[in-house]
Amino acid sequence: MSSTPPPRALVPVLIFVGTVVAVISSLGAPLVPAIAATMGTTLPNAQWALTVTLLVGAVSTPVIGRLGDGPHRREVVLVVLAVVTLGGLLAALPLGLEWLIAGRALQGFGLGLTPLAMATAREALRGERSRSTIAALSITVVTGMGLGYPLAGLVAELGGVHAAFWAGAAVSFAALLTSAAVIPPSRVTSSRPLDVLGAVLLGAGLAGALLGLGEAEVWGWTSPVPWGLISGSAVVLAIWAFWELRTRSPLVDLRLARGRVAATAHSAALLVGLSNYLLLVSVPVLVQAPRTGGPGFGASILVAGLALLPFSAASALGGRLARLLADRTGFHVVLPVAALVQAGAFLLFEFARSQLWQVFLVMGVAGLGVGAAFAAFPALVISAVPSSETGSAMSLNQVLRYVGFAIGSALAATVLAAATPEGAAAPGSGGYATIAVVGLAVCLLTAAVAWRLPACPRTASARPLPEPRRAAGSTRPRSTQG
Repeated sequence: MSSTPPPRALVPVLIFVGTVVAVISSLGAPLVPAIAATMGTTLPNAQWALTVTLLVGAVSTPVIGRLGDGPHRREVVLVVLAVVTLGGLLAALPLGLEWLIAGRALQGFGLGLTPLAMATAREALRGERSRSTIAALSITVVTGMGLGYPLAGLVAELGGVHAAFWAGAAVSFAALLTSAAVIPPSRVTSSRPLDVLGAVLLGAGLAGALLGLGEAEVWGWTSPVPWGLISGSAVVLAIWAFWELRTRSPLVDLRLARGRVAATAHSAALLVGLSNYLLLVSVPVLVQAPRTGGPGFGASILVAGLALLPFSAASALGGRLARLLADRTGFHVVLPVAALVQAGAFLLFEFARSQLWQVFLVMGVAGLGVGAAFAAFPALVISAVPSSETGSAMSLNQVLRYVGFAIGSALAATVLAAATPEGAAAPGSGGYATIAVVGLAVCLLTAAVAWRLPACPRTASARPLPEPRRAAGSTRPRSTQG
């Protein structure tokens, strides 16, 4: 007798888990100014409540993806959700900034669940239901962020900063219970050993780079410390890539990124993630900044969260429009168009941010672009790899998104800190202008990279997903080229 639950029960639970992951990942963003005030620290220090979650997510995603590619996928999902719940409890307790950041780091492990949810959908569902569920899970990354902002703002407005983390712990515990009741065991019977050295190298490289970038304003841009950290991290990451290409059981099979389709989709994921978080970090700071002597609106945490609600709604709409456009032209057109739409949001942010409604408009336009881009990534990546490597390939794409998120978070905090006059409580207008220019440049670069995609017949989502292909006598799947 099959233990697979009915698809009607499975799909809502997978979407719920994906949404919880996204909400948890964005939970710290609207609270950063309040965390700084409550803990008596600076904005860059408080920003680590968000950046550390994204950093841990970037490192843990391939680890969790590799563990979940085997027969223990269900157990991995449940253990990770338990760790996320524990992190929420730790962040909720009034123990100080260090413990809050430690709790947020534990919550970062949850960001590795989305690729496993996609792999579960691909294995347990069939045909269009499988494809639509995978696309919906990709969109939850951005829609959940938009939902997390106003919800966190509302709870924090009513009960304080720590109340928002109590709510996050409750939601992740609910996801743990529903997942235990519904998610089926994996049908995969084989597994590969975990690449521990690869995980250590990746973690060290990313942590050093983000620390150097995030603390550059504190140490001073002329100090050799941040530049030494960033340069050393680049060397470590190069060693990591060299190791991953040569070890028999890599943490992330970089060979799956070969080919124009896969390479372009992965590169664009990093760039879209970076530009995305430039706005998601800057807008809450702008909305909550004092009106006196600066560009801020002096609004509450709740209003700052609501300013991100158009992003959530528009990202869902952008995902639907992406599929319609792909049906007519192919997914090779969606990514460059999405990047140009997102570029339009940064243009608006440069020239039209003096009124609160203009900020809402900026986030709506940004959501359209980001939602369309994130809807295109799964179909492009999945079309270029065998079925048995779905978890690993999507983990790589997710890693690059989270790396982009973390870089965008640290970079935005550094830029805004540099634009904050000595003794002032909030950044000056020049900081937001710099954010707009940097974001515009990244979006134009994304569009240029995305034009490398080859034309495909109609849409990748309309074709059956590729099945694994193995060489005679081989136990390792061969990657297909895009």
